[in-house]
Amino acid sequence: MSSTEIATKTTTTTLSPYTFVEKITAPMDSTKRSNDSVSDSQYWRYDVSQKRQKYETGQTDKMCFKFVSSGSCPHGEKCHFRHDIDAREQCRRGVCFDFLNKGKCERGPDCNFKHNLLDEGDRHPSRRPGSGRSKECWFCLSSPNVETHLIVSIGEIYYLALAKGPLVEDHALILPVEHMPSTLSMSSESEIELSRFQSSLKSYCRSQEKEVIFFEWASIRGTHANLQAIPIPSSKAVMVENVFNLAAQKLGFEFVAKTFDSISDGRKFLKTQIHGGSSLFYAQVPGGTILLHHVEENEKFPAQFGREVMAGLLNMADNADWRNHKHSKDEEMKIVENFKSRFQEYDPNC
Repeated sequence: MSSTEIATKTTTTTLSPYTFVEKITAPMDSTKRSNDSVSDSQYWRYDVSQKRQKYETGQTDKMCFKFVSSGSCPHGEKCHFRHDIDAREQCRRGVCFDFLNKGKCERGPDCNFKHNLLDEGDRHPSRRPGSGRSKECWFCLSSPNVETHLIVSIGEIYYLALAKGPLVEDHALILPVEHMPSTLSMSSESEIELSRFQSSLKSYCRSQEKEVIFFEWASIRGTHANLQAIPIPSSKAVMVENVFNLAAQKLGFEFVAKTFDSISDGRKFLKTQIHGGSSLFYAQVPGGTILLHHVEENEKFPAQFGREVMAGLLNMADNADWRNHKHSKDEEMKIVENFKSRFQEYDPNC
């Protein structure tokens, strides 16, 4: 049945028993979550103060972002936000979640999604010439293709997920919630949340006697930005810069190397290096050093360069291609749950 047919009332229609809004009372011990619980705020993208106020007063007029974007919610009927089937259908067709939820979108023309409700005619494939890049994207939370079981933590602007076909255990990705070509093209305000994710991963890895290498291929032809985070044994940290430089020499270029006192200082420098018509690759290595390479338009640069370098460092050549190290969905779910239990105390969204 279409959503229009489902919504059509008959003469015998009665009120839904699920429309009653029950006042929410916070549990006495709410300072620490159990390993299998997830903060409701992780499924919302905007207006943190308003969301918290709605939650505390029991008002549930806003929609569940998790349900609308993915079609399911781990809280089920206990969720404090609306599971709107029609909104889910509109979201699948490329309509902006903010527009659906609040009736407006602050990003305006810069938003990558539609700002109008689609009727049945609009939904016909022959009449949807450009339904939005988020539909086919693996990483957009509003896409039906996103693999939500790999997600570890969701913030307001970024979310953290484990990599599919990981190079090593705890190989993670930091990704923007919205469809953006690189993290360097994001707003300056978003850097605060990104730095929190990076700092939390560094602290977590050090607790495991490891260091973490961050790298990104910021291509002008890129799809959805993803900042890779690969843990390595601390004993190999001193070798990282040399390995990257050797790999660069084989491809005929040299890295520009700069050292910074903090992640935020390094990121400020990187944002000055990105231009509308240029691509670049960068790696943040232990010691505060950033290795940067501007990629010329006609230069043949391997899209998996960073992963291939790390695979060589760790003597894992077979894992250089993610397709050689895939797991079943059940295995991935167990891996994610195990990571969550270890990462929980470092999670900036807990």
